[in-house]
Amino acid sequence: MGGGGKIPYPKHVWSPAGGWYSQPANWKANTAVAGAGMLFIVGLGFMLSANLEHRDKMPEPGRFFPSRYWSKQIIEHERKLKEQKEREGGQ
Repeated sequence: MGGGGKIPYPKHVWSPAGGWYSQPANWKANTAVAGAGMLFIVGLGFMLSANLEHRDKMPEPGRFFPSRYWSKQIIEHERKLKEQKEREGGQ
């Protein structure tokens, strides 16, 4: 009553993934290391892209777009607009 044993497979087969029924003991640690490495590389790419971003035409104030939160050029532009509004309103 158990349906029998495992399906027979050749013992001489080698593959980089470990072959049939492979479950390495440290697969969780390896996955965590690979994930952390990928996250680090993607983060570096994101930072490089954000630092190199340049806009010739600034977006309209109040219009939503994600790069508004990390683009130094846009942050400085919006800060200048805010200061300008405060100066005009205070006069």
